[in-house]
Amino acid sequence: MTSAAVALLRRPETIRARCHALLRLAEAEALPHFALHAERLPAAADYVAETIRQNYPDLAIPYHARWRHFAAGGVDRWGALAAARLGGEDAAAVARRRIDLCVVSVLLDAGAGPDWAFAEPDGTRLARSEGLGVASLHAFAAGLFSSDPDDRLRVDAAGLEAVTAEALGAAFQVGPANPLTGLEGRAALLRDLGAALRRSPALFGGAPPRPGGLFDHLRAAATPDGLPADAILAAVLEGLAPAWPARIVLEGENLGDVWRHPLAAPEGPAPGLVPFHKLSQWLSYSLAEVLEEAGIPVLALDALTGLPEYRNGGLLLDLGVLSLRDPALAREALPVDHPAIVEWRALTVALLDRLAGLVRERLGLDAAALPLARVLEGGTWAAGRRIARALRPGGGPPLQVVSDGTVF
Repeated sequence: MTSAAVALLRRPETIRARCHALLRLAEAEALPHFALHAERLPAAADYVAETIRQNYPDLAIPYHARWRHFAAGGVDRWGALAAARLGGEDAAAVARRRIDLCVVSVLLDAGAGPDWAFAEPDGTRLARSEGLGVASLHAFAAGLFSSDPDDRLRVDAAGLEAVTAEALGAAFQVGPANPLTGLEGRAALLRDLGAALRRSPALFGGAPPRPGGLFDHLRAAATPDGLPADAILAAVLEGLAPAWPARIVLEGENLGDVWRHPLAAPEGPAPGLVPFHKLSQWLSYSLAEVLEEAGIPVLALDALTGLPEYRNGGLLLDLGVLSLRDPALAREALPVDHPAIVEWRALTVALLDRLAGLVRERLGLDAAALPLARVLEGGTWAAGRRIARALRPGGGPPLQVVSDGTVF
């Protein structure tokens, strides 16, 4: 039985409330690491709106989902794979395979580092999130995550438990000249995912346990009107909790992407803790797309939050909405649990809510037409990458975070 405090820290409304509370402290000049320059938010909204118009002139913006990376360079790799090898399967079977792929791919997406890239057979080289996405798709197509050589386009517990750093490194073309940040952590995360699948047959099924079993669980939970987005996140957080590295444990439960900040929720419950669940929320956005295309409407998508990662957070730093009180921190590689990183991520979540409203005004769209998942895609993530490339060779983030391959 999940405790009340752990359940609280898994709710998206808690993420939002605690991040906005830290933003209010920033407005009062009461945060230790960052200063807020709210007068620069309108210019940031202009920059994001301009980026959206460049990328999506018709404003037909998809969700910020893993599926965008599989189509890097305008090549529909998933569509080609499905057409070649999944002909005749019904919509539910295809959705299960898409969820299989999406779960492992999202979990493998944490920052690759500046020196890694993936080369496709035609010579196309892709780095960062696009490279990781395409590499994971090739590994999935080759059957790396399946225990059944006759059913390679599947992910199952036994297949995941057999993944080694060496096998994953070979699939991702890792070598001395092509180093991938957090390779051991990524492989361990996949093995732990396999164990997590076995622990939750109600979510993942049992013959065999596989991420795609979530489709049947979520379909059963849907009403005729559809499925609330927070129900997707709840299933993801419950099912994947055992897979995350043990960082902070509360009442025997591994909290995952939850971190300490001395000024967060001092009166409790669970005082001093700020939840983010970045990969789980991005996975939820990605699964929402699968469910909708399988005929299950997803409701109240904006109950989920913006994603506290280095593109969205970097946008705010690079455009001067935030500034470091101690500029020397920008010259250090900071661990992900450093209070400055926790503060940065929390301010990113809260400011994305404000930025989204300003962007909608500039584009003449309301929240129904431009939910946060589309603002991110069009959007703040793309704008963060754009400004980073303009300011720094290689387009790296303005703050360096030591990643273990499971957060950024």
